Amino acid sequence: MYDTFHMRLTYIFHSCFVLETEKSILLFDYWQDPSHGISRFLINDKPLYVFASHFHEDHFNKEIFTWKKQKHNITYILSKDILRHKRANKEDADVWLAKGGTWTDGTVSVRATGSTDIGVSWIVETEGKRIFHAGDLNNWYAKFLPNAKHGETIHSEEMDEDIDPIAHEKQYLGELKDIRKITDRFDIAIFPVDGRIGNGYTLGARQFIERFDVRLFVPMHFVASGFESAWRFKEYADIKDVQFWDINKEGECINVLQ
Repeated sequence: MYDTFHMRLTYIFHSCFVLETEKSILLFDYWQDPSHGISRFLINDKPLYVFASHFHEDHFNKEIFTWKKQKHNITYILSKDILRHKRANKEDADVWLAKGGTWTDGTVSVRATGSTDIGVSWIVETEGKRIFHAGDLNNWYAKFLPNAKHGETIHSEEMDEDIDPIAHEKQYLGELKDIRKITDRFDIAIFPVDGRIGNGYTLGARQFIERFDVRLFVPMHFVASGFESAWRFKEYADIKDVQFWDINKEGECINVLQ
């Protein structure tokens, strides 16, 4: 199975991916499983590490705790906001992390980094690879930037609230700056490319790969706007000489070359 590669990444749904390595399995931000792809990882003998970046239902589903009935060697690594919002009990997770928190068991090393929404993003290192999962870290209000003025808010009808897109972008770029203090390179970066943002919906992803050396860029969080909306980022990734995974369906896999 691992003659030419030693990792395989599977797209489950929305922001959920599973990375299988030679020694372990990492699962991020489970919500739904329309292709029924999770079951094969639950019968795998390798230890399973389950991550949830924040409490929003499209990134965290309590169903993950039922997997313990099928598999004994599971480690749950969850953002502390899930606990604060009473979506889980303290004993449900093995590890609770907020921004700046770290954990390792010698096989997997985890660092929780910031978000521009709720919870955290993840830097995970295992078997010589460094993986980034953004959670809800993104430049979410990019479409408002062309008309934005410093210190003024704009009303968003979609969110029914007043927002300050310039301040939000400043926060976003600040989070990227904090991450660069830790590392400037990722073998795999899983990051939102969400067409629902509107014009400029790829801006956050572009700003990310402008600041980091990314080997493989993987779009996520695009389920509502469709696969094709995520593919539009490929042209920019090609310009930056970054490999891009143009995902076509749930349950699809890609081999991560050594």
